[in-house]
Amino acid sequence: MPVERKRGAVDVARARAALALRSQVAGSNPDARAARVWGVSGPRWFTPADPIWRVHADASMFVGGIRSLLLQSLHPLAMAGVDQHSSYQSDPWTRVQNTSGFITMTTFGTIANAEQSIAAVRAIHDRVHGVAADGRTYDANDPHLLLWVHVAEIETFLTCYQAYGRAPLSAADADTYVAQTAVVATKLGVVDPPMSVVDLTATIEAFRRELALTPGAAAACRFLRSETPLPRAAKLPYAALVSAAVATLPAWARDLLELPVHPVRDAATIRLVGRPAVATVRWLLDHPSVAKDRVLGHADR
Repeated sequence: MPVERKRGAVDVARARAALALRSQVAGSNPDARAARVWGVSGPRWFTPADPIWRVHADASMFVGGIRSLLLQSLHPLAMAGVDQHSSYQSDPWTRVQNTSGFITMTTFGTIANAEQSIAAVRAIHDRVHGVAADGRTYDANDPHLLLWVHVAEIETFLTCYQAYGRAPLSAADADTYVAQTAVVATKLGVVDPPMSVVDLTATIEAFRRELALTPGAAAACRFLRSETPLPRAAKLPYAALVSAAVATLPAWARDLLELPVHPVRDAATIRLVGRPAVATVRWLLDHPSVAKDRVLGHADR
């Protein structure tokens, strides 16, 4: 096959894969979502020079999404809310699209549209309350639960960016990232969110005594690792992203999730599986047919 024909075939395959991936995270009408984020003029909370922009625009977020769910599931009350008020097992991609849309809008969108997204999430939280299997009540508006979801998420995004991002943040920029995420967290109802990496680490450490592997968390872990519905061609790439996510979890979280800890193998997984997998996602989403839309996970430049 002539070289030009090979290049053309590769480009076509790359475009198809990129568009399929884009639709998976951005929904059935990604053009409309991209237009609402990027096609609207107005002041924004953040700019391309900000660490939060760099982290949330990076392909490492595809690993971060998996890892954050694994970590968040370990709080019994947070997991009870997911179990009783979410259809993640029957319709996981809607949740992915809603979450990615929220992060996209609140990071890159105008302040007016970001605040609309926050109000919509708060309205959903108003309906999420109940009684967990252990008899304790929970409420999605509880500032303490909101804090757990927040810190588990941003610690994950930062960890995955530092491991798999194009260029790790400096210590000062990492602190700025944590502080910038507090803007949205506070508006969602989090009280006194951490403002530095040291504070973030201390907050997660303080939560450890509350964490446990409930049946719901175990089911969520199985679902994320091996039961997520995917086309056959996507199963192996997804497995690589899952391995990359698990390899960056702290040992205590792995122990709770009953996932073995092998420091040497984990380091090899990060280097030989995770980084190539994220680089491949970045290459796919850098295709002109997708990168121009700047959806969550677009190629960082």
